[in-house]
Amino acid sequence: MHGAGHSLTGAPHQIPPPRTQGAATGGQQLSATANQFVDKIDPFHNKRGTSRRLRINNSSRYNVDSAQELVQLPMIKDTASNEQPALVIEKLVQCQHVFDFYDPVAQLKCKEIKRAALNELIDHITSTKGAIVETIYPAVIKMVAKNIFRVLPPSENCEFDPEEDEPTLEVSWPHLQLVYELFLRFLESPDFQASIGKKYIDQRFVLKLLDLFDSEDPRERDFLKTVLHRIYGKFLGLRAFIRKHINNMFLRFVYETDSFNGVGELLEILGSIINGFALPLKQEHKVFLVKVLLPLHKPKCLSLYHAQLAYCVVQFIEKDSSLTPQVFDALLKFWPRTCSSKRSLKTKTRPQKISTSEWAELVSSISSAPFDRSPIDYTDLIVLRFLKEVMFLGEVEEILDIIEPEQFKKIIDPLFRQLAKCVSSPHFQVAERALYFWNNEYILSLIEDTSSLVMPIMFPALYRISKEHWNQTIVALVYNVLKTFMEMNGKLFDELTSTYKGERVREKQREKDRDLFWKKLEALELDPPAEGKEVSPSMFPEKLSDYMKRMKDNPNMTPLPMASVLAGGGGGGGDKSPSVVKKTSTGSDTTAAATPKK
Repeated sequence: MHGAGHSLTGAPHQIPPPRTQGAATGGQQLSATANQFVDKIDPFHNKRGTSRRLRINNSSRYNVDSAQELVQLPMIKDTASNEQPALVIEKLVQCQHVFDFYDPVAQLKCKEIKRAALNELIDHITSTKGAIVETIYPAVIKMVAKNIFRVLPPSENCEFDPEEDEPTLEVSWPHLQLVYELFLRFLESPDFQASIGKKYIDQRFVLKLLDLFDSEDPRERDFLKTVLHRIYGKFLGLRAFIRKHINNMFLRFVYETDSFNGVGELLEILGSIINGFALPLKQEHKVFLVKVLLPLHKPKCLSLYHAQLAYCVVQFIEKDSSLTPQVFDALLKFWPRTCSSKRSLKTKTRPQKISTSEWAELVSSISSAPFDRSPIDYTDLIVLRFLKEVMFLGEVEEILDIIEPEQFKKIIDPLFRQLAKCVSSPHFQVAERALYFWNNEYILSLIEDTSSLVMPIMFPALYRISKEHWNQTIVALVYNVLKTFMEMNGKLFDELTSTYKGERVREKQREKDRDLFWKKLEALELDPPAEGKEVSPSMFPEKLSDYMKRMKDNPNMTPLPMASVLAGGGGGGGDKSPSVVKKTSTGSDTTAAATPKK
């Protein structure tokens, strides 16, 4: 994976590689990833009946050196150049001491000495040429390890929700930030030599660094992202190990814990790595896409990292367009299950006019919810699934923006069947997002080239929505799409219109026959026929009457389900008993008429 052609730089892309702006420079502005946790406002968040907790400051579990008193050392710039490396090491040893920040007034003098020493070391490494010599490597790595490697504090909220609750901020951040800054400047210095650094930055060090990505503090994760990216770029021997361990962390997150704070940051790093993959893609890269990346669409906290995940997926398709069908199959597999009936969102019991399949969708959509939720929570859960569906649609459009026409033809059927469902969604944001596909010029050109395949799939849903949807904005967008279809292929449009209207007439007649049938059955229940007197078949629907006559003529005929009879499965004259598949003596399949029961 790190052979010729593999680099961390490449064509510009939407998600830039980890950078040193923002928190990584000691400023106050957080990265976009961090802001998702700190500043995110979600108007559709799940109200659990508890007040939003205050931002909590917490400190990790360190081995605190409470008895050690630090002594102010001379300034590095006031020392002779030949004595500076020894003084730098002394200051690094001083900075290995860790202080307890639970007590804000304890050891204030020592804390200030350490803070000043860290700032001085940062300035020295940044501004002094030749400041990084071989003797300071072990001291720097040991100081960093002493400060950042620790047991992360447990969340103060056992029901912590990253989308709703404020993260736990690290109380020791005044020192921790400077340590990260020093380490980052150390790695980025022109004087840094990877051949020496690899003696101290090994797999064990990287493993501990990756574990810190579960920190709730977004400022720390922003630094970790940049540090790990620099290590990946400078140490070729650690690349495979880093990728493998990130894979394991993702798999544990998806299939075991369902909770990990650093998914977005790790995906940003992977976005840069994937951008540098050499062509053709290795099989291990394709396995990583199918087995690791695509299942990341499953967790309920997808919104926290979906932008980075979509970018990684699009990068893979740009590298190898033949992966497109596999990606779409996975997206459809993990597509959020939502109920297609608007009435069901407002009703605690089964509505009168909702089909069995629609009710099954509603039950399925809430089946994974905890049993202690109230009915209002179930409604909120379904709404959140609608919003997740909007994210999926956005990712599909990003893929279609770069898809090749030949690959587009392979996914027409599953893609537009799903779009037809989305367009029919009672949630206007889902329907609107799906209809916006027709505003994309490239997608529109692909649809125009394959209109004979797309229009028969989309037309019934669009025509029905134009007459029935509750939102007038959606109706207007549907009219625009229908107008576009008419301009693309007027002849096919007229044929589909005629076919749809004919089918609607037949459907209404079937509903009328069904209602009449049940009314007659209710009448029979109230006024049953006299004993020994048969019920006249003429009082039943025509298909059922024909079926009853054939059953009377041939008592040994295998009976059919009533639904099949009413749908036409048993209609028609003559002996049209259902066909069955029989195995011949040679093992081939042959179709034969069903035989009467013995």
